[in-house]
Amino acid sequence: MSIKSIARVALSLTLLSGAAVSLSACNTMRGAGQDVSSVGHDVSRGANSAQAGIERHTTASPN
Repeated sequence: MSIKSIARVALSLTLLSGAAVSLSACNTMRGAGQDVSSVGHDVSRGANSAQAGIERHTTASPN
């Protein structure tokens, strides 16, 4: 094999490795985003439930 051929193979492997790492990072970030979104929805539901409970037990009206 010539030096140019080895360099091409090395460059190709480097680019493919970089693409694989980038794609796996996208899936990880998407999963993290879904987790954060899920926590936000849970907090919202909890806050709404607490507000409804307070309104049921007091004469306070919603703003």
